[in-house]
Amino acid sequence: MAKMVFAPMLPVAVLLGTLAAFPAAVHSIGVCYGVVANNLPQASEVVQLYRSKGIDSMRIYFADADALKALSGSNIGLIMDVGNGNLSSLASSPSAAAGWVRDNVQAYPGVSFRYIAVGNEVQGSDTANILPAMRNINSALAAAGLSNIKVSTSVRFDAFADTFPPSRGRFKDDYMTPIASFLATTGAPLLANVYPYFAYKDDQESGQNNIKLNYATFQPGTTVTDNGNGLTYTCLFDAMVDSIYAALEKAGTRSVSVVVSESGWPSAGGKVGASASNAQTYNQGLINHVRGGTPKKRRALETYIFAMFDENKKPGDEIEQHFGLFNPDKSPSYSISF
Repeated sequence: MAKMVFAPMLPVAVLLGTLAAFPAAVHSIGVCYGVVANNLPQASEVVQLYRSKGIDSMRIYFADADALKALSGSNIGLIMDVGNGNLSSLASSPSAAAGWVRDNVQAYPGVSFRYIAVGNEVQGSDTANILPAMRNINSALAAAGLSNIKVSTSVRFDAFADTFPPSRGRFKDDYMTPIASFLATTGAPLLANVYPYFAYKDDQESGQNNIKLNYATFQPGTTVTDNGNGLTYTCLFDAMVDSIYAALEKAGTRSVSVVVSESGWPSAGGKVGASASNAQTYNQGLINHVRGGTPKKRRALETYIFAMFDENKKPGDEIEQHFGLFNPDKSPSYSISF
């Protein structure tokens, strides 16, 4: 998860993805299972917690053997990242991609893999490796008879520009258009990490005060009309998601759907807006909201809350350690209903 960079005007548009079917049912809400901590429960206990709470989708950030073993037979749909450190080898070597698929996907036939995320918030020169690695992983899955598992990449919101109003959204960098074209060809969604929290925080800390807390947390009281598409927005999340759809359309890839691969709100950490009350309001609002889609796409949006647990070894600002829905002892950080 990384800080989102937004246009200086109030609602920026990001995307929240469309709800994927796996294999035929509609899924709206999953939860990301990060493990940058030294006090978390065993993976088998974590999977049981997902099941007991009715959470039917998970994202993991590397091929975690313990998690994969625990997920076998659970019917929990999975996004699995390849890990950014593997991008170069996967991009340059089809045999490396085939080996990765063999060791981390084929070796776990009882796991309900949904998407492979080839890179998470990749920046700089490494962006050149994303598409070749996606192609090699996709070919390896096809050769293994696993074409039902879709290959994508997970992008930061600052991969998009001119995000307010939403209808102006476009890709900021040239590397994104061929990635979108590949997704259109394979029928895979674009994975996007969407954080209204960081837009709100940056707006407040800069003194602009354009984004109201209620607008950022799914509460009533603010409406914004986009004269470019004629749509009215009552929450920042929808505006952000629809700006991503606008970018995909401008790239000629209107058919590509969006999955929100991360979204959440910190419950502590000393920064503006970081509180258990605001986190509960945002995350419960997100759960309740995404089944209805956005003004531009009135269909369920597949969305993954970040994160299952507070992670006490996350680097960066202290808020990075306080996005968890649950404490390490599996007690809830605040009341939440799926």
